[in-house]
Amino acid sequence: MMLPLYRTATTLLAPAISYYLKRRMARGKEDPARFNERQGMTKQPRPEGSLVWMHGASVGESLSMLPLIESLLKQRPEFHVLVTTGTLTSARLMAERLPEGAIHQYVPVDRIPYVRRFLDHWKPDLALWFESEFWPNLICETSSRHIPLILINGRISPDSFAGWQKAKGMIASLLGRFAVCFGQSEEDRERLEALGAPKTACIGNLKFAAAPLPADSEELLRLEQAMTGRPRWVAASTHDGEEALIGETHRMAAKSHADLLTLLAPRHPERGDAIAALLRGQGLEVAQRSKDEPLTAKTDIYLTDTMGEMGLWFTLCPIVFMGKSLTHRGGQNPLEPAKLGCAILHGPGMENFSYIAGRLAEAKGSQTVETPAALAETLKQLIAEPETAEQMALAAQKVADAEAGVLERLFENLDPFFKEIER
Repeated sequence: MMLPLYRTATTLLAPAISYYLKRRMARGKEDPARFNERQGMTKQPRPEGSLVWMHGASVGESLSMLPLIESLLKQRPEFHVLVTTGTLTSARLMAERLPEGAIHQYVPVDRIPYVRRFLDHWKPDLALWFESEFWPNLICETSSRHIPLILINGRISPDSFAGWQKAKGMIASLLGRFAVCFGQSEEDRERLEALGAPKTACIGNLKFAAAPLPADSEELLRLEQAMTGRPRWVAASTHDGEEALIGETHRMAAKSHADLLTLLAPRHPERGDAIAALLRGQGLEVAQRSKDEPLTAKTDIYLTDTMGEMGLWFTLCPIVFMGKSLTHRGGQNPLEPAKLGCAILHGPGMENFSYIAGRLAEAKGSQTVETPAALAETLKQLIAEPETAEQMALAAQKVADAEAGVLERLFENLDPFFKEIER
């Protein structure tokens, strides 16, 4: 009952949806130059031959796609890949990281006319959806055209599972349109099955297959020279509200380590100016990377408000705090710093990465901190005892390397679908 109501509502509420999208554009949350893609239109032609469509919500999902995209295009160079995401940051990242043979488009807003326009143009032969974004119209219209749908790295958090329990008919109808749902953990697989997925499997978490984040070698050398002799750490992928706490943490830790350097990499770099003003209001010396402000001996906070450089910060800093975990819930991917040999700290809110966070904690590659004061104390301890930080980093790296075969297992499971669409 709820699915037909949803499909009807997205038709009847077309003016409200258009108004909402215009508001998003006014707030800088949509790309004016490519807004037509959100309405299912594009200037890019569909390439000839087999087209595999991969969809994920944002940066994390798109990063998970990259190893599969690269492997697919290497093994089947005649194929083409269409990647859709919904955020500005993911679009910028894909512009930098997608290999030849792959195209990025913004996912159409989930209105039936937009979705049909998108599918009419691209005519994908196979649809691979990543993690947990279930757009009903997009799923239904894709399925109605007999395009096979497969869920990759499916994730159902405890909160999402509880929420879908109130709409079991709707989620069962949506999951029933997938040929197979691969859960990123056995717990996710069980939840997908309980919600009505007819065929489920768990072959591992594809996030483990991601290559270490890249770092520009010349810039790495320049910054290492600028930071030489200073203890340093990075607060990565922070969200609104956490930056003020990172400023407090720096001030507390700097009482024991006067030359401490804190790198702060916000999840949304466009917030850089506001963050810089906030930290300067706390009396801290801030150098803002997006404005080419120099990093000096007096710099307290190096605000790295740029895109595509997280590998640089993880390579430079032996200790990493993962954001969206202290004042927010969900967390960010701790495997990225683990692959680059970092000791990992995070707050209690790691629900979106509970399996990975649990593995890291069990191996003693990470620690949970509940407050800025606890973060400062742990940071001071790890700076004073570098051997402890190194042991944590080695343990984290071992966890990150533990499921290296997941990509091969996934490809083996997908190969029959690829053979089916070969032209």
